Amino acid sequence: MKSKLYRFDKDGNQWKERGVGTVKLLKHKETTKVRLVMRQSKTLKICANHLIIPPMSLQEHAGSDKSWVWHATDFSDGELKEELFCIRLGSVENAKKFRDLFEEIAESEVKNTEESEEAAESAAELIKSLKVGDKKKELKEESKEEKEDEKPEVQEEKPTGQISTEAEKEA
Repeated sequence: MKSKLYRFDKDGNQWKERGVGTVKLLKHKETTKVRLVMRQSKTLKICANHLIIPPMSLQEHAGSDKSWVWHATDFSDGELKEELFCIRLGSVENAKKFRDLFEEIAESEVKNTEESEEAAESAAELIKSLKVGDKKKELKEESKEEKEDEKPEVQEEKPTGQISTEAEKEA
């Protein structure tokens, strides 16, 4: 959707325009995480680039039903910064669509994090149930056997005054 993005400047205590362009919500194929990306129309410079995470929520901007405000940790300038964003969309319908989609994604991220926490807990329980002591004993016994096999056979040495039969053949 075509929109105008603003960020709040704490120093000047005012909204600064970040750019006009198309806002996109991109879903990663493997991790299924969703991020909001917006580029300026003419220069294609990135205005916004951040993940949509569960604690994020949109609030209606005072005085306009076409605008939404939210907090995010943005990476559009090449470094992570906490920013307060405001987006103004072309129509009230587009603003409602944007809000619905944004909140749906944030809710799905909550479910994904809960599922991943459950998976991590079950994996931790499986790890705890493994018996390490038995394996250690088996490994120690195997290493002792290997060491005995690797030891070179020691030949008895004869006094230095006598020449061995192999040395005589070579000489």
